[in-house]
Amino acid sequence: MKNLSLKVEDNIFTETENILEKINKTRNRYINEALDYYNKLQKRKLLSEQLEKESKLVASDSLQVLREFEKLEDE
Repeated sequence: MKNLSLKVEDNIFTETENILEKINKTRNRYINEALDYYNKLQKRKLLSEQLEKESKLVASDSLQVLREFEKLEDE
């Protein structure tokens, strides 16, 4: 496990401490879970952006293939 030192804004720290009292969880566990959640969220966002970019790259080819299939159906 790695050690980490970070500076937290006062209002975020106070809110976190209040929540921790209510959910009976250690600060370390809470921060680890928060980082894990945020990492998953960011990975999902990056994947979405990559898929959008790649979809734009193949959009014209996809339309061309669709037109060719439509011609086959018409014949």
